Amino acid sequence: MKHYNEKDPKDNVLGIAFGLVLRRLRQKAGLSQEGLGFESGYHRTYISLLELGKKSPSLQTIFNLAKILRVELSDFIKNVEIEANSLSKKGKNVLE
Repeated sequence: MKHYNEKDPKDNVLGIAFGLVLRRLRQKAGLSQEGLGFESGYHRTYISLLELGKKSPSLQTIFNLAKILRVELSDFIKNVEIEANSLSKKGKNVLE
């Protein structure tokens, strides 16, 4: 039996897509999770949870991360949308 607060990974395509894009941008910037955490003021474990799709960032957090990663907010969001569409087209089997 599934509890009300347990999330099915298939229901979190957007969160997983955000995490994949964040990881890609972080690595492209040459930052570790700890380095991004230091630069942004967030704890390394929070960065990790974002990248794993286990936490949902606030709008302010997305703004802050985009600024630190030197990427336009609109490009960041567009990349998340593209990644989410790609995951959905794969039948979400990568999420199981």
